[in-house]
Amino acid sequence: MSFHLCSSPSSLLHDPHPLCNLLSVHPKSTPRSFFSSYNPNSAPFHSRNLLQVSHVSVQEAIPQETHSEKPTLDATSPSARSKSYVWVNPKSPRASQLRRKSYDSRYSSLVKLAESLDACAANEADVCDVITGFGGKLFEQDAVVTLNNMTNPETAPLVLNNLLETLKPSREVILYNVTMKIFRKSKDLEKSEKLFDEMLQRGVKPDNATFTTLISCARQCGLPKRAVEWFEKMPSFGCEPDNVTLAAMIDAYGRAGNVEMALSLYDRARTEKWRIDPVTFSTLIRIYGYSGNYDGCLNIYEEMKSLGVKPNLVIYNRLLDSMGKAKRPWQAKIIHKDLLSNGFEPNWSTYAALIRAYGRARYGDDALVIYREMKEKGMDLTVILYNTLLSMCADIGYVDEAFEIFQDMKSCGTCDPDSWTFSSLITVYSCSGRVSEAEAALLQMRKAGFEPTLFVLTSLIQCYGKAKQVDDVVRTFDQVLELGITPDDRFCGCLLNVMTQTPKEEVGKLIGCVEKAKPKLGLVVKMLVEEENYEEGVFKKEASELIDSIGSDVKKAFLNCLIDLCVNLNKLEKACEILQLGLELDIYTGLQSKSATQWSLHLKSLSLGAALTALHVWMNDLSEVALTSGEEFPPLLGINTGHGKHKYSDKGLAAVFESHLKELNAPFHEAPDKVGWFLTTSVAAKAWLESRRSSAEVSA
Repeated sequence: MSFHLCSSPSSLLHDPHPLCNLLSVHPKSTPRSFFSSYNPNSAPFHSRNLLQVSHVSVQEAIPQETHSEKPTLDATSPSARSKSYVWVNPKSPRASQLRRKSYDSRYSSLVKLAESLDACAANEADVCDVITGFGGKLFEQDAVVTLNNMTNPETAPLVLNNLLETLKPSREVILYNVTMKIFRKSKDLEKSEKLFDEMLQRGVKPDNATFTTLISCARQCGLPKRAVEWFEKMPSFGCEPDNVTLAAMIDAYGRAGNVEMALSLYDRARTEKWRIDPVTFSTLIRIYGYSGNYDGCLNIYEEMKSLGVKPNLVIYNRLLDSMGKAKRPWQAKIIHKDLLSNGFEPNWSTYAALIRAYGRARYGDDALVIYREMKEKGMDLTVILYNTLLSMCADIGYVDEAFEIFQDMKSCGTCDPDSWTFSSLITVYSCSGRVSEAEAALLQMRKAGFEPTLFVLTSLIQCYGKAKQVDDVVRTFDQVLELGITPDDRFCGCLLNVMTQTPKEEVGKLIGCVEKAKPKLGLVVKMLVEEENYEEGVFKKEASELIDSIGSDVKKAFLNCLIDLCVNLNKLEKACEILQLGLELDIYTGLQSKSATQWSLHLKSLSLGAALTALHVWMNDLSEVALTSGEEFPPLLGINTGHGKHKYSDKGLAAVFESHLKELNAPFHEAPDKVGWFLTTSVAAKAWLESRRSSAEVSA
């Protein structure tokens, strides 16, 4: 009676004990043979510990007990004595002989044979010499062990062919599968696919293990589309993928771009409770991140934790990157803490993701902490990371920090400043009015081979405007035209902003620039500045056409600057007209709110001139309500200026308004428990409004 090595094509690589159910063993036999627990996927050390018998041939039958009852043996009988164990001194010559006969020794010999085959020349003669010189007959299971311990993809096909010819194995597919594992170790999908074709030519039918090996090889080679192709070939060969393969395909489909299939398999995995590895979870996080579903990224992370799957550093880095794209720096901080508490050491990718997350969200202090930690650990930053930090500093007014980062970048030796670098640096200096530093940075930019962009020249005009250097503003504007650059809405908005900071006597110098940059804006500005009288409604019509002609991202900035210009020129009526236009066009929204207990004016999004104009209009409305219509005020009235300050100024709107309200003798006082709020009671407000009207009547 003959016993085969496997009963099914996939058993060798899929069952934990592939052969134990296939070899019939005597109930009272000696300890299990090596083959009853062999798994080519397991490490040689574990397999070797199970070796107990000299050998088991696939051609030889293993005797079975045919009696239902076991005879009781007397200890004194010859049979019992023949079954008894004899202790052998391990130092005696006999022990050495027994050891050599044991399969433990044979396994070691097969490992050495594999090493010799790895080391020999890749030709048939040398391979044949090594196998012939083994010193004993090789069996089918010996071939499996030998191939499973090989690593050389050049000699492996020659060894396989030799063993197939000499052994004539009953299950050729197993030897092919183990040979494919050698190609997988060396990440050589091409050789694996070539071997698959040879299998078919020899009439060998592939099994589940064949496809699993090919799929995993394609994944390791970074070829997810090839993995998908092999997976989709399985049904045509009568192979049904198991849960392990299906779980791996979530990753392959995700990497191949078939998001729908990946998520469909993942839904099935959750329902059927497949075991999913961290690599697949990482791919799912990447899928959700690329699609902008950042809540999905966090849900995957929470599911991992609930299933007891420990995230690896790649997963943490992916999550940090996703939270950076989502502009959720607070969640990036939580994930970073989880990473550290779970014993992981942040690597370069971790720090880069944190700088991007904090930098984009303008978490200046947190970003600088990460930057300095990287420098302490000797990690180099890329030009993109340096630029992210410099752009952040420009946006939040960190002038000294920006200079420190720029100096470090120049001296690091790993990257050079580019156009974006200089643009950010010039912006930092320009917004703080540091003319000499901005001009020096522009000079460095040109020496480095970069011509100033419109963004840079816009920043420079802003810098000269802050410094009240109007002639330099005009010179820079002329330079823009000489370079053939067409001014955009932001550039025109910057010119308009400079006009709000320019002394009245010099505003005329800038009108020509504005007219050349944007004729419609020039017309509106001239109507504000000049003393000509226009028909009623003409100014509002021109201003409305101007606002309709610009991008939505700059509409509020244009209106704020136009109102500021009106306030500076003491043209309050025109300022109120522009404010009304902004309200009608829904550019200014939510300026007023009313409840049963409080009426409020919200000024946080307005410039100083626009805020003062809104206050003027609101107080007139309150006077109308209190003194004409007779409508009752609620218990409280409030003005919300916000509690922040301008990034390049020591003063915020709240500080300016506190001073202005005192000048008006208004009864509004800053609330001690609500920063940026000025409150008063209805009684005090009515009394003040009444006194204002009386004063106005006396003056008249």
